[in-house]
Amino acid sequence: GKNDDSKRRATKGASQLPLLPLRDIIVFPHMVVPLFVGREKSVTALERAMAGDKMLVLAAQQRAKTNDPVPEEIFPVGTVGQIIQMLRLPDGTVKVLVEGKGRTRITRYVETDACFVVENAPLAEDEGEAAVAGEPDPELEALLRQVHQTFETYVKLNKRIPPEMLISVQTIEQPSRLADTIAGALALKLGDKQTLLEETRATARLTRLLELMQSEIEVLQVEKKIRSRVKKQMEKTQKEYYLNEQMQAIQKELGEKDDYQAELAELEDQTRKKKMSEDAREKTFKEIKKLKMMSPMSAEATVVRNYIDWMLSLPWYDYAEERYDLVEAERILEEDHWGLEKVKERILEHLAVQSITEELRGPILCLVGPPGVGKTSLARSIAKSLNRPFARISLGGVRDEAEIRGHRKTYVGAMPGKILQALRKVDKGNPLLLLDEIDKMSQDFRGDPSSALLEVLDPEQNNTFSDHYLEVDYDLSKTMFLTTANTLHTIPRPLLDRMEIISLEGYTESEKFHIAKKYLVPKQLKMHGLKDRKVTFADLTLRQIIRYYTREAGVRSLERQLANVCRKVAKVLIKEQAITDAKSSKSTKDTPVIRALKPGGKGFAVSPKKLVELLGAHRYKFGKMEDENEIGLTNGMAYTDVGGDMLVVEATVVPGRGKFTVTGQLGDVMKESCSAAMSYVRSRGPLFGLDKDYFANVDVHIHVPEGAIPKDGPSAGCALTTSIVSAITRIPVKRTVAMTGEITLRGRVLAIGGLKEKTLAAHRGGIRTIICPKENEKDLKDIPKEVMKDLRFILVDHVDQVLVNAMDIKNAKELFKARGERGQGLRAQYSGQTAQAPH
Repeated sequence: GKNDDSKRRATKGASQLPLLPLRDIIVFPHMVVPLFVGREKSVTALERAMAGDKMLVLAAQQRAKTNDPVPEEIFPVGTVGQIIQMLRLPDGTVKVLVEGKGRTRITRYVETDACFVVENAPLAEDEGEAAVAGEPDPELEALLRQVHQTFETYVKLNKRIPPEMLISVQTIEQPSRLADTIAGALALKLGDKQTLLEETRATARLTRLLELMQSEIEVLQVEKKIRSRVKKQMEKTQKEYYLNEQMQAIQKELGEKDDYQAELAELEDQTRKKKMSEDAREKTFKEIKKLKMMSPMSAEATVVRNYIDWMLSLPWYDYAEERYDLVEAERILEEDHWGLEKVKERILEHLAVQSITEELRGPILCLVGPPGVGKTSLARSIAKSLNRPFARISLGGVRDEAEIRGHRKTYVGAMPGKILQALRKVDKGNPLLLLDEIDKMSQDFRGDPSSALLEVLDPEQNNTFSDHYLEVDYDLSKTMFLTTANTLHTIPRPLLDRMEIISLEGYTESEKFHIAKKYLVPKQLKMHGLKDRKVTFADLTLRQIIRYYTREAGVRSLERQLANVCRKVAKVLIKEQAITDAKSSKSTKDTPVIRALKPGGKGFAVSPKKLVELLGAHRYKFGKMEDENEIGLTNGMAYTDVGGDMLVVEATVVPGRGKFTVTGQLGDVMKESCSAAMSYVRSRGPLFGLDKDYFANVDVHIHVPEGAIPKDGPSAGCALTTSIVSAITRIPVKRTVAMTGEITLRGRVLAIGGLKEKTLAAHRGGIRTIICPKENEKDLKDIPKEVMKDLRFILVDHVDQVLVNAMDIKNAKELFKARGERGQGLRAQYSGQTAQAPH
């Protein structure tokens, strides 16, 4: 109270002080404020104050932008301030730290030229009667408490005010000082602050301050709500876009090249230069435009970018130059493959037509044959002879239609189908595409890939092939398609209809011998490091490997056996060398070391005798029949996926009650053949001299050995009938005879398929006579000459002819024992059949 009394006494009389006009700021009593002073009049006013008692008047301008205000433009009420510190800066401005001491009213301007000097009268503070008397005032207490709470709320919302300010305010109890301290801290308009400065009553000032704080708090709360709402609405992509824009701005500031924009420009340039269809070009430009609008970091931009890359990397109209030299192409085909004349002829025909006309669409050939006959390697040779790039697509086990026609872009990891992937790989629009194992495709709920291939393999449609991923047509008409299959019956009929079938039935012994000598032996010697070691295979050795250690249509097993021999020869040579090294090291007392095989040496000739030592005993019989003719045992012939095979049929008759048994893992078609054969034999019983009750008192059992192997097909009728007749008549069947043909209930023999394969298998098995349907006479021209010269063919159209030629009888009388007119007729008809000459 003592200090306040003396202060009041000191500020009663008017005094003259320099004036400092302020822009946009009001200095309240008890405030310490830093000011930057630059105007000449203001600097002079500061110098005058420093020369005196460092006191000056601080009053605000009504308009902050006025540079040289007149007295009328300065508020009449201001604050008397004391300069605490003054610092001159290098640019001429002055930084000054002032402290507000008390309110004052400007009564008169004494000087206005060099600087403002004013007469001022202090304004007395009205603390309220109770406060002056030191008595408690409940209303003022409530007001003070309310102001403290409101200011606390304000500080929490307004992050610009430091929390220390709150602590210092809480310690102030004087109403007027509290009002001035809070007013100085609040972010209020200049007019509102000036009103507070002019108000001398502390209670009124606190009330006004409370109103201003509450309205500010409301504004701040609304701002906070808006901020949180905007923050929630700000999506991840917006954030990424914002960050990306910032990143680009930073790159530009650093002076770096905008790589992304340059990349887009490069893509546009590539699209203009690329040889492609107009639809594809238009689509690519559209996608590039879409890419420009996206953030490069977004997932969708990656999808679009991948699509553009695919469009630009496909060889739309970029073709390899084909070779039209027939002589050179023929030389390449002959050099790579032995035999296979039909295929080579077809390829040379295609080349001849292609050299005359440029417009021939790529043919679609299907190479069908057992494993190991060289279908895939032949495709490679064809590509080489045509000078086309080669690509192979394996269709084995493919069961998804999208593998052929691609996925739509909407799927994660979408890409075009295998066809376009292969074209991208070879980078030319006219390759030879090999669709391997086309018969091994399957289907499930994801679609049928064989149906998707219908478009690819149709020369009339594939010039507008539609891939789901590209969404524009692609021209496949210049592509040559080759397909391979082991069997045709699993390929859907519409797909088969689009292809030209070329059969590779398997190799004869002679062809296998030449293939082994020319290709397989040199290849295996090189692979096993025996090329320079004088290892030789005698011709008879190769023939023995083919006859006694393999039984197949192709040459895979033969190649494996040759590799087997090479490994064993290498082992023998290494052992010999180790023994030699050991002997030579005895004199020098060195430890023997097995070194790599040295070139030259004494060599190793693989003779037939050594072959048995290396590979063991013969695995298969060749040219060996049963030792004697057997009753009820017939040599049938079968056609399988791996070529032809021999099929032995056995039948036996025992006393019983007319039971008929079939065993040997037979399919439905073959079981039906057994029933048909049995019905035919029963109907002819009297002709064979059997009484009418014969079949009621016997059980007939038909068995096809190797029961673990499923057997099916419609060509075993003749063999089944012959076995049954042999069993009931007790006449043996000739062991050198093999037969094929389906029968009807009336005994007619019907045509069958795969005669060449069956004949080759019979020839391998040492058969001398083959009985086949007359309708198959046309197929005899496909059988190699060296096989034909070893075999005798009997063409038949009725089962009776089969029986007469297959059974070990000298005359038809031995078989047809019936005494009636019908029996005599049959005996007369077939009297010379058993001695029939070869066909």
